[in-house]
Amino acid sequence: MPPIEGWDNFYVIVGSSAAALTGLQFVVVALVVDVRKGTSLREMDAFATPTIVHFCAVLLTSAILSAPWPSIADPTIALAAVGAAGVVYVIVVIRRSARQTGYTPVLEDRVFHHILPLVSYGVLAVAALLLRRHAQTALFWIGATTVLLLFIGIHNAWDTVTWIASGGSHEARSSGEPSQDVRKPGEK
Repeated sequence: MPPIEGWDNFYVIVGSSAAALTGLQFVVVALVVDVRKGTSLREMDAFATPTIVHFCAVLLTSAILSAPWPSIADPTIALAAVGAAGVVYVIVVIRRSARQTGYTPVLEDRVFHHILPLVSYGVLAVAALLLRRHAQTALFWIGATTVLLLFIGIHNAWDTVTWIASGGSHEARSSGEPSQDVRKPGEK
């Protein structure tokens, strides 16, 4: 398909990176379970699982745009569905994040776990719908969202690793001292 020609290497690189990082995140989650026995499923659902979902969305987008579609309409529908599903998923993540009590998110967490993914999936859905009429521009926006989701996943995976290494607090990461209490003051 002419509009997608030339993007092959981009999606091979981005898709391969997402696949490798997905595997690496499984290792990180295994470390969390071993090191942080107090981490509940609620925190995992709010902070760790979305990282895997973002990596998988990048992998899926790469697969969709690497497939030999007979027309541009086919990947348009598939990509719009990925974007729309991503928007719904981020809304679910925001709700999960608000319900968990094991960690109080800071502004950086809200940006990387809520705002940037929501924007990325929204742009992906809109760009997919514009793919038929404005293929070149839409493909650049789709490419940008895949790279942004990849970087979001990398940031969030690194955040998880530093969380483990610091003993469980953002304050400990910046001060160099481990913290034992990750709850808000007054919480049990």
